[in-house]
Amino acid sequence: MRRRPGIGGLQTAAAARDQYRLLGENVAKLRTDLMKEQLATFRSQLEEFARKHKNDIRKNPTFRAQFHEMCAKVGVDPLASNKGFWAELLGIGDFYYELGVQIVEICLATRSHNGGLINLQELCMLLRQKRKTDREAVSEDDCLRAISKLKAQGYVTVDEVEGRLSWTSGRATDALDTLLDEGLAMIDDGHKDGKRRYWFPCVSSISSSVGADI
Repeated sequence: MRRRPGIGGLQTAAAARDQYRLLGENVAKLRTDLMKEQLATFRSQLEEFARKHKNDIRKNPTFRAQFHEMCAKVGVDPLASNKGFWAELLGIGDFYYELGVQIVEICLATRSHNGGLINLQELCMLLRQKRKTDREAVSEDDCLRAISKLKAQGYVTVDEVEGRLSWTSGRATDALDTLLDEGLAMIDDGHKDGKRRYWFPCVSSISSSVGADI
């Protein structure tokens, strides 16, 4: 008959399990600390890279897309705020905001031809025509990023339009009400702050064939 472990054996086994657990926790902490250190180092190098190549990031759409991929790998979103470090360093927050405004303008101008649905390639072509005097080239990746930021917000208020575009309250209200009259916006008055939200539909990638003079 096999002998059962005594109290001393059970205590020894429990102590061994505690030691293994503590060892595992220490190893996990060391790995986490090492990853945090490596991540901080990579972010620092990314900032230095951005400072060194900021002109290429601003002007070259391919280079800009590759930079966004590098940022995504370390959890950095240069478009998260238009007042943060990346916006001040690169100015790309304003670039994508202006691009988003121009996308909305194009969708409004071509709505009678396509019902508000426009192919991505066609949208990029019309944007390039509209921005032909601008220094920055525009890629499909830029369009998608600008649209994703519009989609994340989904609405604007009169105050936001005033602040971003330096418009008067009357001009901002007239512009938003025009979009409302055109069926491109919906209003939401159910907020505690009393501010009216103007909600907008997103841009679709459904194909259409138009020739609009933007």
